[in-house]
Amino acid sequence: MRDHDTDKLQDGAHDPMRAGLVSVSFRKLTARELVEVAAASGLSCLEWGGDIHVPHGDCDTAREVAKMTRDQGLEVAAYGSYYALGQSESQGLSFAAVLETAKALEAPTIRVWAGRQGSGLADVDYRNAVVADALRVADLAQEAGLSIGYELHANTLTDTMESTRSLLAATEHSGIQCLWQPAVGLSEEECLASLDVVMARLSHVHAYYWWPEATDRLPLASGRDGWRRYLARMRAAGRDPDVLLEFVPGDDPAVLGREAATLCELLDETNSPPG
Repeated sequence: MRDHDTDKLQDGAHDPMRAGLVSVSFRKLTARELVEVAAASGLSCLEWGGDIHVPHGDCDTAREVAKMTRDQGLEVAAYGSYYALGQSESQGLSFAAVLETAKALEAPTIRVWAGRQGSGLADVDYRNAVVADALRVADLAQEAGLSIGYELHANTLTDTMESTRSLLAATEHSGIQCLWQPAVGLSEEECLASLDVVMARLSHVHAYYWWPEATDRLPLASGRDGWRRYLARMRAAGRDPDVLLEFVPGDDPAVLGREAATLCELLDETNSPPG
């Protein structure tokens, strides 16, 4: 997330929230096709994924993608690394490679997973390993001028509000932030409660409307009322995260324009001063 200016916060002013896209939404598109469709849809920024479009360790591709992003008038919001804390290093994915790629991409933050075990299965040793690795890689990222951000995700230590709260408390570090998205199947009140858990460390947001199951990918407009509440809660807390569309109905690039228009409308409402 962009840095806040203390005086602006005291005066009640905020940076506008920006609308963007997570590149894994369209894994079948090339990076060039993706930036073109994102720009044509009126979006402002992109989170690039390390699985397809910007592979770990491929700094030449990262620099090329960074340039084509800028050339389309967009900015890089984050690098979605899929680095699993406490686990990836021993399985052949070094954080050093992730960090060098993120730097070449000019990403301000790196999305990571809090391990690959659900909180109900993770024992004390596993949690301690995740915590230790989080603090280690956060130091490395911060030395390079970047941050890391936990993704709230199933089968990790951020799969419940209680476990997320515990992990954040155990990793108090100025270079560690947290993403947020509404968990599928939860009520709006439960989603607001989960947002409050991460609010002080909120980096950026993944936006979609899946209801009532993850297989039911509905247009974002179907969840407009809930998203108004979530965005208003962020604004009231003085947060201005980038809000990035993650997947669209049917994984169809043809509907991105419609989904982006809905998101931009919601952000325009939120960014507009009351009056």
